[in-house]
Amino acid sequence: MEPFVTLTGTAAPLLRANIDTDLIIPKQFLKTLVRSGLGRNLFHEIRYDANGQERPDFILNQPRYRKAVILLAGPNFGCGSSREHAPWALKDFGIRAIIAPSFADIFFTNCFANGLLPLTLPIDAIEALAAVDGPLTVDLPAQQVRGGGHSFAFELEPARKAVLLEGLDEIKRTEANLADIAAYEARRRHEAPWLDIHVS
Repeated sequence: MEPFVTLTGTAAPLLRANIDTDLIIPKQFLKTLVRSGLGRNLFHEIRYDANGQERPDFILNQPRYRKAVILLAGPNFGCGSSREHAPWALKDFGIRAIIAPSFADIFFTNCFANGLLPLTLPIDAIEALAAVDGPLTVDLPAQQVRGGGHSFAFELEPARKAVLLEGLDEIKRTEANLADIAAYEARRRHEAPWLDIHVS
């Protein structure tokens, strides 16, 4: 997983409340277990019309925001089902950070597992960032979002911060504890050898 340290780029404002995971990536696109290719279907129902043509008024279809790397959102972003395809689709499109007043818990956790930074700021701060005419910078070590003369601090649990800074997915985090796992297994075999008896 690619480490997340600082991110500077375009921020697309989509300040709707209660954007659920079915709106982020509709159910008909969940058949794949491959993480690539989902970006083209991100926000499909509001990004395309009934004929599959782009809606020119949708934010990510506008030339300025086609290469957005930050998404500014409303409260309760990522509510709905727990589908991990939602952060996959956002990341495949190019989004690396989502700034919202609040997130659904499962979506919030899934973001960290996939190298995305979901961070919370008050709605007035997000509205100020949405009005910035230029790039924003998300500085994870300093825990700040800067742009247009604004600077806003955000809170983040140290363990989740470390996961992103080091680019550790769940497998890498497990591998970092292999010595402890091996020691536990050796101790368990000594203390409870009957657990290793196999009945044929």
